[in-house]
This record gives sequence, structure tokens and C-alpha cells, in this order.
Amino acid sequence: MAEAADFQGTSPSPARRWLRRSGALLAGAPLLAGLLQLPLSTPSQAAEKASVADATGSSGPIDVSLDSLSPSTPTDGDTITVSGSVTNTGKQAVTDGHVGIRVGPSLNTRSAIDTVAKRTSFQPGLDPLEVGGKYVAKVSKLGAGSSQHFSISVPVKDLDLGSDGVYQLGVSLTGRTTAQPWDQVLGIERTFLPWQPSGADTRTKTTYLWPLISTVHLTAETGSDAQQTPVFKNDDLAKEISPGGRLDQLLSLGSQLEVTWVLDPDLLASVDAMRGGYRIQQEDGTTAEGRNQAVANAWLDKLEKTVRDQDVVALPFADPDLASLAHRGKDVTGSLSHLKDATAVAADTVETIVHVKPSTEFAWPADGAVDPSIVKVATSAGADKVIARSDSLRETGGLSYTPSAARPIGGGTTAVVADERLSTAFQGDMLKADASTLAVQKFLAQSLMINLQEPKDARSIVVAPQRMPTASQAQSMAEALRTLQQGNWSESQGLTDAAKAKPDPGATTKVPPASSYPSALRNRELPRAAFERIQETQAKLDKFRMILTDESRVVTPFGLAIDRGMSASWRGRPTEAAAFRQGVETYLDGLMGLVHLIKKSDAKLSGRSATIPVTVQNNLVQGVGHLVLRLTSQQPTRLKIRNGPYDEQPIQVAGEHSQSVKFTTSTKANGPVQVVAQLYTEDGQPYGDPVPFEVKVTEITSTVMLVIGGGVLLLVLAGFRMYTQRKRAAARQAEEDAETSPEAGGESKDTDGTVDTDTTEHSEAGPEQASDSESGADGPEHPSDPTPDTAPESADPSGTGERVDR
Repeated sequence: MAEAADFQGTSPSPARRWLRRSGALLAGAPLLAGLLQLPLSTPSQAAEKASVADATGSSGPIDVSLDSLSPSTPTDGDTITVSGSVTNTGKQAVTDGHVGIRVGPSLNTRSAIDTVAKRTSFQPGLDPLEVGGKYVAKVSKLGAGSSQHFSISVPVKDLDLGSDGVYQLGVSLTGRTTAQPWDQVLGIERTFLPWQPSGADTRTKTTYLWPLISTVHLTAETGSDAQQTPVFKNDDLAKEISPGGRLDQLLSLGSQLEVTWVLDPDLLASVDAMRGGYRIQQEDGTTAEGRNQAVANAWLDKLEKTVRDQDVVALPFADPDLASLAHRGKDVTGSLSHLKDATAVAADTVETIVHVKPSTEFAWPADGAVDPSIVKVATSAGADKVIARSDSLRETGGLSYTPSAARPIGGGTTAVVADERLSTAFQGDMLKADASTLAVQKFLAQSLMINLQEPKDARSIVVAPQRMPTASQAQSMAEALRTLQQGNWSESQGLTDAAKAKPDPGATTKVPPASSYPSALRNRELPRAAFERIQETQAKLDKFRMILTDESRVVTPFGLAIDRGMSASWRGRPTEAAAFRQGVETYLDGLMGLVHLIKKSDAKLSGRSATIPVTVQNNLVQGVGHLVLRLTSQQPTRLKIRNGPYDEQPIQVAGEHSQSVKFTTSTKANGPVQVVAQLYTEDGQPYGDPVPFEVKVTEITSTVMLVIGGGVLLLVLAGFRMYTQRKRAAARQAEEDAETSPEAGGESKDTDGTVDTDTTEHSEAGPEQASDSESGADGPEHPSDPTPDTAPESADPSGTGERVDR
């Protein structure tokens, strides 16, 4: 915001008190000069002298801790109580000490508050005198390293506070040391006292964002059961929502305040996923049962009751890092579509779980830092309002006051500019009571100063704190906001109304260039490689979903996991972020691999034609389809698949089943042939790894058969000729024997009376005739004749050197 100039109608200090004290100081100046020559000075004068000599920036040997200031914003009739402790951090003991309160003068600008808060040492003239009197706490002796508690109560009427304003309030220890045995201020702590005893004529409208955002907890993994039991990285979310946990405290504290709830739908979805049972990843790769369902139910029930009828804003699912997307991811094809998807599911998620319709028109870049590319990306998904911060969208018009948050920045987009001082007030370590007290008082002081700048003009101020405040930070935020909402100068307003407020004419509307984007924030952005991996995972998911019969079981959990991979919660955690994105992709690869071809061993083909079986295994619980199985011959001149180099068939396999598909082949020549089986999606994309194997063709070709057939025919003809020649010779011999026989036409008889039968020719012809009958028309079965096919489904791979079924 612009630095506020001195405002009209406020007194720089209570006139009566300060005129009286200034007169006393002037009157005592000559006396002071003489007393300085004495060995010992009066306590107050010696303290001033020592402070002038030591005003070099040192905070002194005493650490003053201001643990509480009550009430934070006093009114007439109140008594202020200041409590804390003093600790001797030096090496010398402190004696004759006391703790006192110093109030005044009032401050006129917001930058003056910053200046006072940064001072560490006591500075006379800038730090007021002690209230003194009975309003001190004695510290007789404080040894080195020791501490002492104090508590001082002062009626407001004794502080001589003047007109409305922000007053300095210092708590100091004055004492002596061995080396410097005179009274001196040895340590001081400063804070602020907002003074607005009566209601302001015009109150500032203040919007405070109350974020319920966490880191990523859910993985992409789900159980194979019908409920798809979710799997969490760990059980840290249960700790956050358990009584006393960070998110439980944020919800409890916010329920007592008037705030605008800013919800990450992923947080709600994650807690909701715990309600029906969940599992937790273990280091050994297994999962264990989660046992915090009751805690999840209680937290969501409480949230639903709290946000009912409240102003609720839903961020895109998983709170994507808009700046990283604009600077590193927008040039990666498809990245912006994830932002649109995350925005589209945000409202439905919130409404389904807590039954409240949220606003989704607000985009919130990290730390409210913007440049033109961030605004363009932020509004690309439908949001028309960007929550920026005043240290990014700086005022350049020289305004003397802090303008209202809303202002048009072109293209129908409204920038809602959160006040940087108020938004960052509780980013430090609030575990120490001293730090919390100082932060609360400074927050209230800055808020009152905004109202005092232009007391007649109503303005709308927005406070956007850190995204994930710790429990202690939330407690400090709640304490400050509770006091503010009970005060006299501010009233609560929702973010939707703040965005509709009339813009200040002089407020800046120019978005800063990319060169002004803070390097500290840029160095924490997600790298381009993150968005490239996200797109690789998305491409695999798109391929996988095409073959599923129930894609919602896969697309929903993986789509949300991909959105979680670009969450702003990964800033500053690059190793964890990379591991998460790798885990999502690895798990998807594993699921896709459950649908695969069973590897085949080499096969032998011994006929002119045969069928080659290929088996598809589906180990998913759901069926798959829309797949094509292609079998390709690498040498189609030797082995054809059907009538060409390849053939393909559609595939449908039931869940946890396999399917065998048979391809008809024909051979042209002997020898080994490389064959490749590959699954494809219907749009022609390869699915899974190819399965190569070798087919050994041993079929006798037609040419060889002709040669062999010709040779056999020649042998048969030669045998037939020999047979006929012998028959003729045998007939001639028989005629000759008949002519010489005593009895014509009779049989010749040996002298021993036996019948001479000529069996020589018959014995020789017999084998020929047997051979001839064996090689007749009803010869042996052709080796390529088909035999019955195997069963259509088989999950068993072919054996080594198997003979292909024909």
C-alpha cells in the first residue's frame, strides 16, 4: 500500500503531559550540566546520559520479554497490565534495577510504526520517559544468565493519553552494573497501544481470509475392492484434524470469528476419503489399515456446521501453483487443461462434502505476487478475480492513504489487493508469548492507522495471511482478529463484498511486469520438468482409459493425483514433489502392465498352412476392450499372416481372464522367420511391449514336391518295364519247356515226384507289386493337412520349440 501521510485531526502527543515534561527538562538543563561532573548522578539523569553514550544500536545486556498486554485496545476507565520477564544476557550482575513503562508519543503514519518496531536500543528523545512513580517493578539483583518475571498495572487515566491514535509503549529495565555503577537503561522492548476509546465515525471494512489448506496426502493408489479403498502416503492428515492438531485448531478458532473461509477441495476430499476406511503406505511397499475414521467424521461434521451460511471460497482442486504454471508450465502442451479440470471439480467437491455452495471466481497466486502471465493463467480457467498483495501491486499514485482492496486491472478482471503489512503480521515464530504479543499489537496498530488516515471515507481492506499457518500462528491471528472485531474502528466484511466495493480513483490498476516478480518466489517454483512429467503421465492415462470398460475406477483417482502433482504446497520441497509425481506414473505403468501379451517361445511350422495362437492376459478386476492384436511377419515372402505381412483382430478380455487369438499363416519357403505380436488401441497407438518370437518353417515346397513326384514316377515306370520284360521271358521259357516235355501241356515232375513250380519270377515280382500297392492313390496323409485347432482360450504360453497348431 502507499505510505500514508500525516493525517488531520490527531495530536502528535498529549499536549499537557509533554509540555510539562519538556519544561522540566529545559529548566533542569543547567543543573544537569553541573551534576554530570559528580561521580554519581541522579538515577533518571544518569540513565539518560548512559543512553546517549550507548545509542549505537546495541540492545543492551538485558533482554526484555513482553509476554502479555491487556487489554490490547484499552478504553476509558481501563487499567493496562503489562507482564513479561527480564533476562540478563551479559556477564555482570545488575543491581538496584526496576522495570518501568514508557508511553508516547503518538505516531502519525504506518511507516512510523515500522520504524519503531525495528529499533532495538534505547534512544532518548525517540523513546519517552517512564511513567514512573508506583508503576514500576523492582529488580534488586539480576545475576548473569538469570531471569525475573514482572507485572505492572497502570490505569489508563494515569497515562495522559490524548486524542485517538497509535502510541508507542516501551517496557525497559533501568539498573546498575559493576563496570557502570549508575542508573542506566540496560534493555527495552517496544510495542504499540492503539487508542480509540469511542466508536469511529466511519469504520474500516475488514475482510480476513481464513485458509483451510494442507499438503498432499492421498496417492493415486486404490484398492481393487468395489469401494476402491484409498491409500494415503502417511497418517499425518489424521494428526492435523485430531483434537489439538493444526487443522482442528484452525477450524475451532475460525468458528468463533467473522472470516471468509478459503477451502482447498483436495483437503475436504482427503478427509472424506478417510471416513469409509483407508490404508497407509508402509516403507516395505505394503499398506496398513488406517484407524482414524471417527476423527475424520467429527472434523467434517464440525466444518459443515461452521461454514453454514458463511462466505466460502473454493480454490481449484489441490490449490495448483499458478505462478509456476505461468512461468514454467504454460508452454508444456496440455498443462493449462489441468487448471481447468481442477477448477471444474472444486465447487462440486465442496458442495458434496459440506453442503455449501462456494465461490470459485477467485484465484490466489502464491504470496499474492502477480505479473501479466500469472493473471492470464489465473483467469484462464474461469476466475475473474485475482487475490494480489500490496507489495506486488504497489501504489504509484502518491496516495496519502491506503486505498480499498478492489480495483479493475483490465479484461474484466478485478484485482483484490490484500494489505501486505496486515497479511504478513503473523508469519514468524509465534510459539513465544513475546513474539505473539508484539505481532498482535502491531497488527492492531496498523489497522487503526488505516482508519485514522481518512476517517471520513469508508474503505474495504483485505487480509490474506499465509496459506498454511501453524497452530501457534493461528492462535495469534485469532487473538488479533477477535480484538479487532470487538474494537471501535473496524467491521467485518466477506471477500465477495470486498471485491464489489467501489475502487479508489487514484489506486494503481497496472499489473507489474514479469521482471518485478520476486526472485525468492521464482526460485521456489515447480520446474518445467514437473509439468513435462505430468503430461507424460496424462498421455499414458488417456491411452489406458480407452481400453477400460469402467474408466471411472482409474480416471478419477489418477486425474486427481495428477492435479495434486502441481499443488502450491510443493513449493520449497522439490525432492518430495518429484517423488510423488514419479510414484503416480510408476503406479499407472504397473496397472497398464496388467494387460499384456504372454510371451511366446519359438515355434515350428511343418505345413503349407497353419494357425499361430497368441494369448492376451488381463489381470485387472475389470474387463478391457477396444484393443487390436496385430501379428506381423518380418519376412512375408517366406511366411504370410493370412494373405499379407500382418493380420489383426479385435480383443475383448474379461477381468482376471486371458484370451487366445489364432492367426492363419501360409508358407512359401523353408527357414526361420521373425514374427512380432503387438497390442494397439483403436486409434492406432501401440499398447504395451511387443512380443517377438521365431517361427521355423520346415514345409516341403511345391517345386520340391514336383521333383520328388517325377522321380517316383520314373522309378515306377522303370519297375513296370522290368516286370513286363520278365513276364515275356518267362512266357517264352514256358513254351520252350512245353515243347520238350514228354507230355505236352503237362507239368514236369522231378524224379523224386515233386511239382516244379517256377517261383523265381514271382518272388522277384512280389516286392515290386507290394511297393506298387503302397504307392497307390490312397497314399500317406499330406503333412500340411489341417488338424483340429486348440481351444479358443488359453492362458498358458507355448512350450519351447513347440509345433504350431494347424
